[in-house]
Amino acid sequence: MSLLFRYLTKNNAYILLPTLGVGIGLYILTDLFERLDNFIEADVPVSMIATYFLVKMPLVISQILPVIFLLSTVIQLCIMARSRELTALQAGGISLGIVARSMILCGIFWSGVQLGFSEYLGVTGERESARIWQEEVRKRNLAATVLKDVWFADGSWIVSLGTLSPDATGTQLSAYQLSPDGKSLTEIVNAPTFSARESHWQIFNAQVYTPSTYTQETVPVLELPLQQDPETFRLVSSGTKPQQLPLWQLGTAIEQLSSSGSNVESLRTAWHAKIAYAASILIMAFVATAIVSWKDNIYIAVTLALVCTFLYYALYTLGTSLGQRGILHPFLAAWGANIIAILCAMGRLIPVVMKHK
Repeated sequence: MSLLFRYLTKNNAYILLPTLGVGIGLYILTDLFERLDNFIEADVPVSMIATYFLVKMPLVISQILPVIFLLSTVIQLCIMARSRELTALQAGGISLGIVARSMILCGIFWSGVQLGFSEYLGVTGERESARIWQEEVRKRNLAATVLKDVWFADGSWIVSLGTLSPDATGTQLSAYQLSPDGKSLTEIVNAPTFSARESHWQIFNAQVYTPSTYTQETVPVLELPLQQDPETFRLVSSGTKPQQLPLWQLGTAIEQLSSSGSNVESLRTAWHAKIAYAASILIMAFVATAIVSWKDNIYIAVTLALVCTFLYYALYTLGTSLGQRGILHPFLAAWGANIIAILCAMGRLIPVVMKHK
């Protein structure tokens, strides 16, 4: 690790952390003003309000970190240009490309931090804050929500559920087993109650019909080889946002729902968007260096950084919206803003770096 890299990363942290603190304060203050009437109306204690914003803080950090990194990097490079440090480095044979490389390494580090906050602390915090908002403020008992009229496919089985309770039990199950060619039914199972297990489902007092032999029998306890996780339906049907699921759980939900014949374009877009948003911090390192290489006046550079942030978020939001509607491929929808940003930044940086070689 070179002395220059340590110097740049230390200065970057000195600017980024206070800027992040200001950003968190403004975000929470704005959110508080928007929700204050709801908290007062629901007579929520101050301790609960404090808990709500405390558990939400990791999510806030993960959301604002890309713009905070861009602003802090632009400010850092502008200060270095104003104090002639960049000129001194170039005079000593250290090009802007080497400086940019250090900023890119910082971007990789903060991308990892963002992903960690988003997928671990952020996911847990967002679920808890959503629970507080729904149960303590809106007075809704989410734990008692019962899903109705659920359909899914699992292997050769097509299953209909009348109700599905939070404890993975339910009523009015009808299951239809298709033949290998999918053109006929080999078995029909109806049951008043059922219980979903990890590797199979238990059906109670089942009526089993075999169309090929025109026979019927009653089975007190029947096990069906269904692998579908009921929690997947609860996560999607209960209004849970895809962003509230960690990557691995979202990936599992995509596989299970896709195999059951559900449309998962929205979930695929959300999965790619999580990774793309973390990678956007790395992209911001290129954008910041490109901006300062063009205008190192701190006021102009910061203004340009804010404009770039607005354009990036507009493209990112538009892309994910089109992806969730199935208009764009999920990968292109999530990564489109990053691709456009890196192409614009490299269009400026490559000629500058080549010029100083």
